[in-house]
Amino acid sequence: MAARILIADDNPHMRQVLRNLLEQNPDWEICGEAADGRDAISKAQQLQPDLIILDFLMPGMNGLDAAKEISKAVPDTPILMCTMYLSRQLAEIAKSAGLRGAVPKDGVELLARGVEALLRKETFFAAPN
Repeated sequence: MAARILIADDNPHMRQVLRNLLEQNPDWEICGEAADGRDAISKAQQLQPDLIILDFLMPGMNGLDAAKEISKAVPDTPILMCTMYLSRQLAEIAKSAGLRGAVPKDGVELLARGVEALLRKETFFAAPN
């Protein structure tokens, strides 16, 4: 059975890019999309995905705040932050917020490796030095 992934990003084009990339793997399926942090929380509870890919900077509620709420609502669901603003500091903040991984949006191969790692119940933080 394919792993069910929820994509949360405020940019519709980025959601489509992520969807296209992830759907190349026959073991993964996109079960839903969210356009902001609050939508991500609602969809996480409703869809019960196996993994959530969450943007950091979204309107209304950012990815870190959404991740904290999602972790309370569906604590066994791993969350992978995918952001243009990844730094060592942000990766540390993400870890302390309960995220299990973080990758840069421009790192296509890192995204796939991160998804694989989190689905294996591992962590994956690809922060620059």
